[in-house]
Amino acid sequence: MNGDPALYNILGKLGISYEYYEHPAAPTIELARVYWKDIVATHCKNLFFRNHKGNRHYLVIIEHDHDLVIHDLEQRLKQGKLSFASDERMIKYLGLTPGSVSPFGLINDTGRHVHVFIDQHLRSSLKISFHPCINTASLVISFGDFEKFLQFTGNSYEYLQLYQ
Repeated sequence: MNGDPALYNILGKLGISYEYYEHPAAPTIELARVYWKDIVATHCKNLFFRNHKGNRHYLVIIEHDHDLVIHDLEQRLKQGKLSFASDERMIKYLGLTPGSVSPFGLINDTGRHVHVFIDQHLRSSLKISFHPCINTASLVISFGDFEKFLQFTGNSYEYLQLYQ
């Protein structure tokens, strides 16, 4: 199986069942859509940001076919301008490379530095999918198990309306 072996170990310990789908590298939503077409789940776009000072980092999770209005999030956070975090920051905090951003990377954030924003619309999803820390596969889990996983990581998270 592609992905981080530590992730599969954690999912097993938490009793989280998953559906595994291997596919060619899908570093963009456009490419991933090709491989997701027969997978029944809510597919997500995962964006990793930093604030203007570079001392806070945010993982934003929204449905893949919606666009985040970054300016609205900046206004709510009052942290100044948000920008995409560098590749180095992504590796440092999530242990991930560009094109593989996933909340499953939170297992590597041992300092619980990254705050997670989840679009509230996702709460109505029965199943949700993410890369298993590499973009050559997708894992589908129940939304309830996703919340169980977030609680396990210990990272702070909150639900927001991230699009209209």
